[in-house]
Amino acid sequence: MNVEFNPQTILIILGGIALGWVLSYLKSLLTIRKHKKELKEYQDHLERQMKITDAGNKTLMADMEALKKENENLRISVKTLGQKPGRAELRQFNIYDNALRKMMLQAPGFSSAWESALQEAEREYEESETGFKNIIGKVFGSGSSANDTVQIEHKK
Repeated sequence: MNVEFNPQTILIILGGIALGWVLSYLKSLLTIRKHKKELKEYQDHLERQMKITDAGNKTLMADMEALKKENENLRISVKTLGQKPGRAELRQFNIYDNALRKMMLQAPGFSSAWESALQEAEREYEESETGFKNIIGKVFGSGSSANDTVQIEHKK
């Protein structure tokens, strides 16, 4: 192949190179513009999502603060109700009643068994006052029907 490099051929080659460069430049400008538009859409979407998440977090924090205050108020109310006249005697009566029922099951060696039953009954009563035992009973069931309501009759 015999190609002559005269001025007209060189001019055509340079024109082809220039045209290729211009077309490549225009295509890259269009691609960059497309990517910038897409990036702007992503940024707008991210901003919207962050605002929504922030609003949700603020709502959750406000609800949590309200629940903390309500919990504290209820705890104070329970303590106050426990301090009413006659409540200490009723508490002690319930502890002794529970301990006596346990003693009837563990009769041999009354004094040591009485002390252990009394301490166990006090511990159970404290758990029921804090609500832990009630929650566990509601979730898992009562476990036995032996501790159901027992009426105490007064003999004359």
